[in-house]
Amino acid sequence: MTTTVVHPVDERLPNSKLAALGLQHVLVMYAGAIAVPLIVGRALKLSPEQVAMLISADLFCCGLVTLIQSLGATQWFGIKLPVMMGVTFASVAPMVAMANATPGAAGAQLIFGSIIGSGVVAILIAPVVSRMLRFFPPVVTGTIIAVIGISLMRIGINWIFGNPFGPTAPNVVNPEHAKWLADVTAASSAAGSAVPPLPKGLALVATVPNPKYADLGGVGVAALVLSSVLLIARYGKGFIANISVLLGIVIGGVVATAMGLMNFEKVAKADWFGLVLPLQFGMPVFDPVLILTMSLVMVVVMIESTGMFLALGEMTEKTVSQPDLARGLRTDGLGTLIGGLFNTFPYTSFSQNVGLVALTGVRSRFVCVAGGVILIVLGLLPKMAALVESLPTVVLGGAGLVMFGMVAATGIRILAGVDFKNNRFNALVVAISLGIGMVPLIAPNFKQWMPHAIHPLIESGILLASLSAVLLNLFFNGAQVDANAAIAAAKQADAH
Repeated sequence: MTTTVVHPVDERLPNSKLAALGLQHVLVMYAGAIAVPLIVGRALKLSPEQVAMLISADLFCCGLVTLIQSLGATQWFGIKLPVMMGVTFASVAPMVAMANATPGAAGAQLIFGSIIGSGVVAILIAPVVSRMLRFFPPVVTGTIIAVIGISLMRIGINWIFGNPFGPTAPNVVNPEHAKWLADVTAASSAAGSAVPPLPKGLALVATVPNPKYADLGGVGVAALVLSSVLLIARYGKGFIANISVLLGIVIGGVVATAMGLMNFEKVAKADWFGLVLPLQFGMPVFDPVLILTMSLVMVVVMIESTGMFLALGEMTEKTVSQPDLARGLRTDGLGTLIGGLFNTFPYTSFSQNVGLVALTGVRSRFVCVAGGVILIVLGLLPKMAALVESLPTVVLGGAGLVMFGMVAATGIRILAGVDFKNNRFNALVVAISLGIGMVPLIAPNFKQWMPHAIHPLIESGILLASLSAVLLNLFFNGAQVDANAAIAAAKQADAH
């Protein structure tokens, strides 16, 4: 009589243990998962109800795509490893740029159209990308991830102090000046008026300091959140330390509520159960340039996923073949396609959860299946999404400094393994690519005399840095395959 040996990856644990371990995975990724819909929804100037809908859709799709990736679906999709899928931060900068250019439902249609298009592209090119690791050594991936983190830090800082525009902008228009302009406008439109009509687009400059900007109470809440995260990370043990950001947000929310900064009216009005429906903003708009922009982002995301899959294969002692990689990367594309249809964003494997696999030593992919089911349930609870949306930006800003800063730190850690001593060209690759990646942040109007059609491509520092790093590395170092370096870099990644 022979017994079949089940690999630890395919081991089915008792349901109670699966539920507990699955919840751990959900809690580790939760703060990162909800950040992107909050960022993009507010950049689009959507209503609180619409932002809450984005959060529900995000959690639901996180769970759905996690099931596909961990369980497998047909011979084409799913790497069948303990992988949790979440929205990638790499796509935030291009989406925010699109939102700033076209806010509201029209901007959402453009964003989701680009996501759907890039998802289709990613599915088609997955086998090719699985062989492109040679073009993305640690000197390239480390630089790209560092630029992603630096680009996102601006959002976290604005959350703490106030956004550049709107009710919390640093300055507001002087009320006396606004009244004078209104009087002149009325006089110019009167019959027989000698006052010439006002030039089209005339607007007053904001010159009066806004009392809502950098409010000390709000800054104090952000500082409390940051301090809580640091203390929990320092003195917490094991799993508690791993969810320090989430616990910091909870503490900040409690304090904000006590200070009267958090309103639960929207939570009370929200339903207990609600289906996640597709195309809530109407039919997507498929702009070729925006699709190309998001497709380039997806290439970067898929290369990062390749490193994650190889690292997971080593951790779980399961060989990951090139067809396995193609199935995993194809699922990144499928998840992105599903995300665009269901009003959410591009998906990738969450590195935080790869770290949790190493921490717990539990290699069963069914733990992530359980986590996926929990995420789907959370996505069907509108009250949960409304609660998250109700969090003041100062709370999220305090946590964002950690989340986004960790992304930058991850890039720096990957770069720490790069040989700068014996290869002086690596320093040039990093230095120039970082500089190019900063251009849209420091000089956002640099593109004003360039063709408008290419603006979506060049207004993202992440894309510019990616292209620069890949091309410069090819120029100086050529293309050499080093899977071990990619695995080592993936193990350094704690955040997206």
